[in-house]
Amino acid sequence: MKNENLTEILSKGLIELNLESKNTDKLLEYVYLLEKWNKTYNITAIRDLKQMVILHVIDSASVYRYLDGKTIIDVGTGGGIPGIILSILNPQLEITLLDSSQKKTRFLRFVQRQLKLENITVVCQRVEKYQPNCRYDVVISRAFSEVGTYLRLVNHLCADTGKVYAMKGPRIESEKNAHEFGFELINDIDIKVPFLDAKRRLLIFNKI
Repeated sequence: MKNENLTEILSKGLIELNLESKNTDKLLEYVYLLEKWNKTYNITAIRDLKQMVILHVIDSASVYRYLDGKTIIDVGTGGGIPGIILSILNPQLEITLLDSSQKKTRFLRFVQRQLKLENITVVCQRVEKYQPNCRYDVVISRAFSEVGTYLRLVNHLCADTGKVYAMKGPRIESEKNAHEFGFELINDIDIKVPFLDAKRRLLIFNKI
């Protein structure tokens, strides 16, 4: 059943991010599927629908404008964050959702069928073992707490002209060791997420 309050929050959030609100229904359908599966399979620690909309959907949508490329891999995607959201916002993107959890990738394949998302590929594999046919324009993740570990594990996934994006919380660590893993930090963006007081950062790395 459609929740008008959630629709209003999501629509306002997308508009504040200068995104079209035409995708609201499909994004909310994803949230309802996530809530339903979460009761049994524990896909995410977030239980409340409103918090799912803000912390998962709007938070993911906030990085969309900064992405540079058509082929994207979401590493450690979990319940599809941010990959599912990005795929709904732009069906022209080609997005791979990578996670080592079978229950989570099973959920992602269900979402893919239910929402008829033809622009995603779901892969159940550890990041260090996954060998794609072609490397990606964009490597993105919200799953890694330590940037150095993330850069080391995803180096083989990023095209020479591609970029690696790390969705982070407040500024609590240094990213100066990026060179050790073949990258340089080219942008450190403070992002304002609608309806969210907590600070967000988007780190963007080039290969060197």
